[in-house]
Amino acid sequence: MNYFNRVRENIRRKVSVFSGSQWVIILVFCFAYLFAACVNSLQAPFYPAEAERKGASATEYGLVFGIFQLIVFIASPIFGKYMHFLGAKLVLELGLFTIGASCFAFGFLARVNDHTAFITLSFAIRVFEAIGASAFCTASFTIIAGEFAGSVATTFASLETFYGLGLIIGPTLGGILFELGGFLLPFVVTGLCLIVVALITPCLVPGGGSMDKADSNDQEGFSIITLLRIPAATLAALTIWMSSCSIGFLSATLEPHLRQFHLSEMQVGLVFMTTGISYSLSAPIWGKLMDKKWHPKYVSLFGCGLLIVAHLIIGPAIFIPIEPQLGITCVGLIIHGIGVGAIQVSGFVLALRESIANGFPDSLKTYSVVSGLWASFLSLGMFVGPSLGGWLLDQSSFRMSSLFPLVTAIIVLVLVIGFIIRKFLQPFYLFS
Repeated sequence: MNYFNRVRENIRRKVSVFSGSQWVIILVFCFAYLFAACVNSLQAPFYPAEAERKGASATEYGLVFGIFQLIVFIASPIFGKYMHFLGAKLVLELGLFTIGASCFAFGFLARVNDHTAFITLSFAIRVFEAIGASAFCTASFTIIAGEFAGSVATTFASLETFYGLGLIIGPTLGGILFELGGFLLPFVVTGLCLIVVALITPCLVPGGGSMDKADSNDQEGFSIITLLRIPAATLAALTIWMSSCSIGFLSATLEPHLRQFHLSEMQVGLVFMTTGISYSLSAPIWGKLMDKKWHPKYVSLFGCGLLIVAHLIIGPAIFIPIEPQLGITCVGLIIHGIGVGAIQVSGFVLALRESIANGFPDSLKTYSVVSGLWASFLSLGMFVGPSLGGWLLDQSSFRMSSLFPLVTAIIVLVLVIGFIIRKFLQPFYLFS
């Protein structure tokens, strides 16, 4: 009986950690992350084939994927710098609405038959969606860092689980809707769902408080450039860039690679969801480990190693004498999702911890600047990955093209190892 009392008491304590307003924030964010991920995951399985039917090349639709991330790369630092003026809640609401409306409009590209008009409108819609995504991403990370200061890694990773769940649901449900209503239906349904979340957010997320106010003494004197002067923050930015570059590469090139297996749209969606499953299941574990004193740099190291293994077998790599097999590709995608989860969560936590440890104020301004850094380098990688990946696919095969993310992961792994060795040897230098 005493055992069950202790279990019940432990559960009660865990549930009572968060206040009522924090639980509301978590609930809203869960749905926001879920549908935002659905928006992103719908495009990779279905857009390349639709674009090719309109006469677009892999380079062109790779740039359509990439322009989104380039705009987020530019806009995220701006939102991060001025978040304390605009208010995190307002930025969050406008960002969600813009993403939903853009997704809704994206579905109507199926009605555009002219090649030039199709590509031009694709770029225009993606630009507006990117502005919304940068607002949502920066605001959400700022709120998480401010409202859940004692459990940033766990909360961040838990919400990333819902993002991963969206990556699972998006292609699967999208495949079903695609077969029912073609290219239009998945985007219209998902866009409307996100618009509904945006409209109910003002009613559910508390206004004011720590997320819309900041100490005026903390508002000047540093930016993302200042943050990057910290070696550990620069390392975190590089790992985030590398992992998102890997994601972006696959988003533009995996679907053409899968055509050799003669899969239906629904089956292609199921293959894409393997990464989402492994990502969503692993992200909370990485967050919990870091909240339990695992250093983020070791988690980043492990994540880099997993991405190297993944890119060796997804193709497989051109120098591996094995023919492409769907089962091996799926195993590689599962490993890829686990590695991305490790790097994405550890990168944010490492940048946040090191910035405060190096004298940045523990305030809204620091949270928003770190959030801007994370979102900016995430998007830089998501721009380079599909843009370069599409061009490489036009020039060669998927197996040859996959050397790009493989070599990038190896380089970043060496940098992480060098950083760990440098920190380990630092005490010896002090006494030499």
